[in-house]
Order: sequence, then structure tokens, then C-alpha cells
Amino acid sequence: MGGIFNIAIWWFILLVVSSTVLLKAHSTSKDDRQTCIVYMGDRPNADVSVSTLHTNMLHEVVDSDVEVPKVLYSYKRSFHGFVAKLNKKEMQKMAEMEGVVSVFPNEMKQLHTSRSWDFIGLTPQLQLLSERSAKSDIIIGVIDSGIWPHSESFNDKGFGPPAKKWRGTCAANFTCNNKIIGAKYYKVDGNFSKEDIISPIDTEGHGTHTGSTAAGNLVSSANFEGIATGTARGGVPSARIAVYKVLWAPGASDADILAAFDDAIADGVDIITISIGGEDVTEYFNDPNAIGAFHAMRRGVLVSASAGNDGPTLGTVGSVAPWLLSVAASTTDRKILAEIQLGNKMTYEGVNINSYDLKGHLYPIIHGRDAPNPKSTSLISGSCLDGSLDPKLVKGKIVLCDADADGKHVGFASGAAGIIMEGDILADSGFSYVLPASHVETKDSTSIESYINKTRNPSATIFKSHTDFDRKYALHVASFSSRGPNKVNNDILKPDISAPGVDILAAWTPLNSPSEFKGDKRKVKYNIISGTSMACPHATGAAAYVKSVHPNWSPAAIQSALMTTAIPMSAKLNPHAELAYGAGHINPIKAINPGLIYDAGEIDYIKFLCGQASTQTSAVSRTFKRTVTNVGSPNSTYKAKLSPAPENLEIEVKPSVLKFTSLGQKKSFKLTVFALLENDINSVSLVWDDGKFQVRSPIIVFKME
Repeated sequence: MGGIFNIAIWWFILLVVSSTVLLKAHSTSKDDRQTCIVYMGDRPNADVSVSTLHTNMLHEVVDSDVEVPKVLYSYKRSFHGFVAKLNKKEMQKMAEMEGVVSVFPNEMKQLHTSRSWDFIGLTPQLQLLSERSAKSDIIIGVIDSGIWPHSESFNDKGFGPPAKKWRGTCAANFTCNNKIIGAKYYKVDGNFSKEDIISPIDTEGHGTHTGSTAAGNLVSSANFEGIATGTARGGVPSARIAVYKVLWAPGASDADILAAFDDAIADGVDIITISIGGEDVTEYFNDPNAIGAFHAMRRGVLVSASAGNDGPTLGTVGSVAPWLLSVAASTTDRKILAEIQLGNKMTYEGVNINSYDLKGHLYPIIHGRDAPNPKSTSLISGSCLDGSLDPKLVKGKIVLCDADADGKHVGFASGAAGIIMEGDILADSGFSYVLPASHVETKDSTSIESYINKTRNPSATIFKSHTDFDRKYALHVASFSSRGPNKVNNDILKPDISAPGVDILAAWTPLNSPSEFKGDKRKVKYNIISGTSMACPHATGAAAYVKSVHPNWSPAAIQSALMTTAIPMSAKLNPHAELAYGAGHINPIKAINPGLIYDAGEIDYIKFLCGQASTQTSAVSRTFKRTVTNVGSPNSTYKAKLSPAPENLEIEVKPSVLKFTSLGQKKSFKLTVFALLENDINSVSLVWDDGKFQVRSPIIVFKME
């Protein structure tokens, strides 16, 4: 297999702003203007009139006979830049101006859309112990779709006023409390749709879900329509929440995301969680998440971002800047099942979030390909595509589909009694539909279809979902979770870490149904959904937990602690290995005592950006210098240990022993890797071990086409 080889190492080669001007190409005509972002790096000096500066810049790039566009928004609290409408020529001229780092179109981004904290070991008792010992008042900034403030997950009973460091505000049309201490919304273009509520109120549900996952209160007997009953809580229930609403009916714009970052950093948040991203991976300073996270890092704020939901295809991970924590989604030991029983008493274990109870009643079952409408074909109706079924043929029947149909619309619109979907890829997570539904593996679908074809009057029923617990379900990377490698820089491996992101129960808004389909009349306080959007706030909560114990640690130190203490995951269960799960599954209990940390700061990121060209050859020999800081035992001796490596990998660590005599002491070492590869992905772990702490850093060598 031909290709190129790359080496990526899991500890911090972190980067920062270069003076290089980045310009993203676009296809608009010369005279067409589109909303663009002009990014100018660090925040301006206090004596600079930002509005005058930005207006003057626009005058300089616009021809004399053309109307000068207005400044739509100025970024000035945490970094510098502005938003205006520009055409291609104006963008090019602006990009060449002194002080401009990048110019890029304002694109729309989409969402990357309980029991999980127990699964990763962060019990309520440990959470409370940490909160008693923490002197700082953790504030988590949630950049998302807003929040439903009336949920019990955000009740402020027992909370005093926020810490004096808090500088944020609450929108005039929103009531904050001592739990939700700030709430703002952003719409730079000012164009609202009829569905939008112009306030930080969450009409979608996503922001309420992520916010409560990261920092929600303990709420007993939380459930979704009787499913997955338990105590819902966030990673740090005592943390405060600051809300920054950027998501509206069409999505979240880059300009609004940057505005939220600009405010959140200046307001005084400690951690930022963002589960929003684009379809395409872009250069660091054309990416609003990377820009915002960079300036957050400079101010001591860690940003946790979802990796994306475009898996299992390789090279789809979206959050790739090394100064942010990129989070993949994996399973816990709980699975939510929706069993199917046929008229011949055969049962099949399906997966779905089915709250409808048919009480065992048998309904006629038909394959979608046998019920096409006059304007469709059997091939299309077999996949149950929207509008492909004949309502007369499927009304009151359970429909078997060849693919993961959009059951939110298909069954409801056609009058079906239920829907059974087949496919191996998406059978690891459930969804909520507007009618009884289940998802089965291909082999089971084949068996069900055989029953339909061989039976005169075939029938079936779908049971209400129930939970099943088994370790065999755990530590699998979700099929939808985006995979590496990092397309911007192959030497920085992303995602960084994996966290629970499948079938997560958390708070919801009553302004949207659990299936997010308008025909669904159900209103719930808690909903079960899946996505790297759900994994991200788990990592955020874990980071907040570490921050509560070590309030003075840098973002890189917290990130290092989370990664080097992660639970190793199996490459046999997850064939894409570290390209799927990063350093492993998050383990916040160990992360508060990592032994050693790989710290980094702004200058380290700058050095990286200034020299990030990577060497790509068929035989690879690379040497990396790393520095660790002792945060474990004052007097300790760490020995380098390597997990068994493939024969075609040679790894050398010098020195192989690091001796420390005090806390905070730093030691450096060099690691040399020589690789001559036969396999696509090869990995080995370096572990620094002093008998008490094991500091693990996976090294991966992979082949690219």
C-alpha cells in the first residue's frame, strides 16, 4: 500500500499566532458581497478607537465609486477584529493590510449532536468532597443554543452570589440566578426567523442538555418517559453557568461564535464548552473555535470542543487546534434497547429510545419496498425515504426499512404504526422518533424480512425501551464520532480524548419535542440524545473538576492531566485506534493526581505555528524533546517504560530515568522514533512510572494515502 507516514505524539507540541496572513478562497463574483470576519489578533490598546479604526480600514479597501459597507460587529474585549460585508476583491485587499491575520467568510456551523458520571467514577460523594476543598468558584461558559432556566438542574437553592471575578451580565429579557449567573445572545446580522425567541432562552434543547451535563445540579428520579431513571447531575454540580446563545433556526454563524468567545473570556469564565462545528476542517485562523480557544488559552481558560459527528470516515475530526481539548464520543456500560417480537414469537434486540408502549399488541408488518407510492420506486421506498411510502399501504402497519430512515417524518407522515430500521453502522446509539421505532443489525433485519416473505399474515410489535447494563457495551467509540488524522497538521493527533457521548440523559427544554419534530406533541424535562456534543460537556465537567482542585493550573496542564491518566482503550474493539479515541477514555478521578504534567504556554504555541511544516517520508526517523513538571511526590524517580512495540518500530528515550527533588521541578528528555511501516496504524505507549504514578503518553505512527 503506497502512501506517506506521519508520527503524532499525544503530549503538547502546542502552537500560536503567526504573522502569516491567511485568506480563505470563495466562489462569489467580484461585485457580490458576503458577510466576512476580519481577524486581527490580540485585543487593541485601550486608547484606540476601534469603531473608527475599522471604518477607516473599510474605506481603504473599497473603490471610491462604491458604497462603503458598515461594520456589523467589533471584537475588542478579548481579541481584535470585526465583521463586515466584503466582495472577493475587498477581501484580498483587506488581507494584505498591516495587522490583519486572516479574512474569511462568515459560515454557518451546526450542532454535534445521569449514569455516565458514575460510569467514569465521579460519584456524588467525590464531587461534594472536591467542592468542599475548592477555594475557587468555577464558572463554565456554555456557547450553544441557550438554556431553559426553569429546569431543576439549574435551581440556585443553596448557592450564594458568584465570585468577585465575575464580570458578565444577564440579558434584559432573561432572569439569571446564582446558578445561571450570566446569559447573552448573539445575532450579528440581525436577521431573526419566526421560530426564534430573541433571548438566551433555549428553544432547541441542545444547550440545556450540554449545560446540565457539564454543571447541572443533582436531580433525583430524572428520566425520559420512564426510561433510564436515575440521578441526573453534571461533572461539578456546584459550578456556575454562563450562557452564550449563538444557535438559531439556520445554525450558528462564525461571527456570532467569535462574539460569544470575546465576551466569555472577558467575563471571567474558567472553562468554555462548545459543541458546534462545521463540515470542513479549516486552517487555525479561519476557524472561529480555534481563534476563540487561542485567546482563551492566553487568559488561562481551557476550551473543550466536540470532535464532530462525521465518523467513522478517517480525517473528519473538526476540532484540531492543539490548544483546545478535542473530544470523541464513546459508550458506557449501559445500553438502551427496544426489543421486537414477531408473530412467530421470535424476538430481536433492537436499539432505540422508544417511549411508546404498544403493550405487546401485534400489528401487520410490511417491507418498505412493497409499499411505494405512485411517484416512487421500490428501491427508494425500501429505504423508507421521506415521501416514498404509500400511506394507504402502510397505515396501521409496522414498516421494515433497508436503511436508517428518517423515522421522525416517514412513519408519522405515512400513518405507520411503527418502523424498524436496519444497518450495522448506527446500531450503537438510539434516537427518539415520533412513533414506535427500533434499529436492528443487518443479520436480524434479514431474518425479519424472511419471516415477512414466508408468512401469509406477518405481524410484529415493538416494546418500550428498557436499559441493560453490561461491561461489554463499554469503551467503544461511537460510529458517528469523527476520526483523525488531523488534516491541518498531521503531527498533532486529534481527537485528544474520549468521553461518554452515547444515550446521555440530561435536561431539556419544553419548547422543543424530544424527537425535534414539530408533529411530536411530547414535552419532557429530560431527554436522551447522542453525539460528540454530549461527550464534550463530560470532558468540560472533568476539566472543571480538575480545576476545582488545582485552580492555578494552566489549560495545558489540565489537558495533560486528563490525557495522561486516561483509561487505555482497545484497538481490537476500535480498529482506528488512537485516531478514534485519542489518549483513551476520560478518568477525572486519576486526573487530579497525574504525577507529571506536560505544560505549555503561549510562547510554545507560537513556536509551533512558526515551524509547523512536517516531514513526510516512507521511512521516518524523528526526535522530539519534551519537558515534564513534577506535581506528584516531591522526591521521586520515574523510569521510562514502553509497551510492546511492533517489530518495525524502534523507540529510544534519553534519559530513561528522571529524578525529582521538589514539586514544580522540571525535567526534559528526548524521544526518538524510527518507523518502517507495513500496517496503516501502529501505536505504542511511553509510561513514566515511579511506582505510585503512571504517566502514559500514546505514540502513533500512521500511514496516509
